[in-house]
Amino acid sequence: MAEHNRYISPFSTRYSSEEMQYIFSEDNKFRTWRRLWLALAKAEKNQGLDITQEQLDELAAHLDDINYEDAVAREKLVRHDVMSHVYAYGLQCPKAKGIIHLGATSCYVGDNTDIIIMRQGLELVRKKLIGVIALLADFARQYKDMPALAYTHCQPAQLTTVGKRATLWMNELYMDLQEIDHQISSLALRGVKGTTGTQASFMDLFAGDGEKIKAVERDVCAQMGFDKVVPVCGQTYSRKVDYNVLSALSGIAQSAMKFATDVRLLANFKEMEEPFEKNQIGSSAMPYKRNPMRCERICAIARYLMVDVLNPAFTTGTQWFERTLDDSANKRIAMAEGFLAADAILKIMLNVCDGLVVYPKVVHSRVMAELPFMATENIMMEAVKAGGDRQELHEKLRQHAIAAAAVVKQEGKPNDLIERVLADSSFGLERESLEAQLKPENFVGRAPQQVEEYLDEVIQPMLDANPDCLGQKAELSV
Repeated sequence: MAEHNRYISPFSTRYSSEEMQYIFSEDNKFRTWRRLWLALAKAEKNQGLDITQEQLDELAAHLDDINYEDAVAREKLVRHDVMSHVYAYGLQCPKAKGIIHLGATSCYVGDNTDIIIMRQGLELVRKKLIGVIALLADFARQYKDMPALAYTHCQPAQLTTVGKRATLWMNELYMDLQEIDHQISSLALRGVKGTTGTQASFMDLFAGDGEKIKAVERDVCAQMGFDKVVPVCGQTYSRKVDYNVLSALSGIAQSAMKFATDVRLLANFKEMEEPFEKNQIGSSAMPYKRNPMRCERICAIARYLMVDVLNPAFTTGTQWFERTLDDSANKRIAMAEGFLAADAILKIMLNVCDGLVVYPKVVHSRVMAELPFMATENIMMEAVKAGGDRQELHEKLRQHAIAAAAVVKQEGKPNDLIERVLADSSFGLERESLEAQLKPENFVGRAPQQVEEYLDEVIQPMLDANPDCLGQKAELSV
C-alpha cells in the first residue's frame, strides 16, 4: 500500500487530534488565503477602487471549492505558491481575475494567514487546557483530605494530601492558561503593508491618500475578526511573535512533563497509576508489568516541544533587514509541529486525568512507615508533659530514630521507633496516648483548606466562565 512506502508524521497517525491537524492543513491555509483576497477586494471597493459587486460575488462563490490541480500545475511552472493560487483562483473567477491580490505582496496572504491559524490553534489549545484543569479540579477536591507523603529531594519530608499535590499540577497549568490568553489577546494581523512594509504599492492605487490606505487595513482586519494590526513591519510580521507563541506552548510542555513525571514516580511507589486498559500489554516479556506508557509519552513529546522553541528563536535572530527567506522552510515545520505537539500532550492528559487511579491503602501504609520519624517532636512534647526532661528525651529520641532507621535500611524490617519509645521508661508513655499522636491528618497542616480555597477562589471562577470547555474526553488509539 502506498501509505506504507513513505514517511508519515506520527503526529498525523498517532498523537494529534483531527481538529488541530485540520487547522494546520493545506486546505485551511488556502481557504484562508481566498478569504483574505476577498476581504482585500471588498475593502478596496469600499475606498473607491473600480471593483464591482459582481466581481466580489464571483470571488465569494469560490472560497472553498479550490482547484488544487490547477494550482499545483502552475506552481511547477512558476515556482511560486502564492502566484500559483492567484492564477488558479482567477481560472474559477474570470471576471474578478484582474483584481485578485491587487496591491498586495505574498506576505499579505502568507503572514496574515499564519496569524489567523495560530489564533485558531491557540483557541483549541486553550479549550483542551481548561478541560485538563477541570478534571484535575475534580480529582483535587475528591482527595483533598487524604494524607500522603510529601517529598523534598525525592526523600520523604512531611505530609501533604493527594489533593494538595494535584493543585500544584493545576497551578502550573493555570499559569500556562494565563500565558495562552495573553498570546491570543496580543495577536495582531500583519495587515496591508506592501512588499517591505511601507505600503508603497497602495500609495499608487489610492493616489497617495494615506487615510484610505489605513481604512483598507482596518476594514480587512475587521472582516478577518481582528481588532489590531502590527504598527510597523518589514516584509513580514516580527518573528518574535512566533517565538512568543511557541514559548507559551512550551510552558504547557513543561507543566505536563512535571505532572507526568510525578505520576510515573507515584506509579513506582504503587500509590497512583494512570488508566490501564483491560487488554493492554505492559511488557512483551513481563506479563505482570503496568508501565506508565501514557505519561512516558507525555514526557517524550514535551521534550520535543521544549526543544522546538529554539527554532523561532534562531529565526528571529537571523532576519536580515526587512526579511530573508531562510525562515520559511524552518517556520512551516517548527510552528505547525509545535502546535501538533502541544495538542498531542493535552490529548493524552485529558485521557490520563479522566481516569487517575489512587491506591489509598498503599498511600496510608507509606505514610505510616515514615510518620514515626515525623512525629518525634510531638512524642517528645507529650513525654515532657508527663514529667520528662526535654534535653534528655531529645537525645534518647535521636538514638532511637537512628536505630529504627538502621532496622529499616539495613535489615529491611518495618519502622520500630514507636515500639522502642514504648519500651523506654524515660518517656513514661502509654500505647494509647502515643498512638493518638500518630494520626496522619494531624500532620497535613492546612493542605485540605488550601485545596478548597484554591479551587473556590482561583479555578472555579475560571471554569464557570468557560462552560463550553468542560466535560471533554479523549480516546487514545495507541
